[in-house]
Amino acid sequence: QVQLVESGGGLVQAGDSLRLSCVASGLTFRMYAVAWFRQAPGKEREFVAVISASGGMVLYADSVKGRFTISRDNAKNTVSLQMNSLKSEDTAVYYCATGRYSMRSRDYDYWGQGTQVTVSS
Repeated sequence: QVQLVESGGGLVQAGDSLRLSCVASGLTFRMYAVAWFRQAPGKEREFVAVISASGGMVLYADSVKGRFTISRDNAKNTVSLQMNSLKSEDTAVYYCATGRYSMRSRDYDYWGQGTQVTVSS
């Protein structure tokens, strides 16, 4: 049974930082790309960042480029998302997902339950 568990969300002020983690189990983690998506109230889910299976390639949404950093530790089955200079528009539920290296949600087979990030201005 595949499980992805996100953690690290919370309530912060604009300009602060947060580090999200996603721990995977039940799959050969090192074989899959891992992405972060987010969904704000009343909005569609949107791509945030993705890291390739080996960690050698990363891709970011323009809205987070230069502020967020995705990384992975295949020995610990973990992917992290370091979020700096947070803005109110970053407020959303953040989900990690495993699948093919892509910006499209339909290319990901397994999803976590999400972690809430709230940024107050």
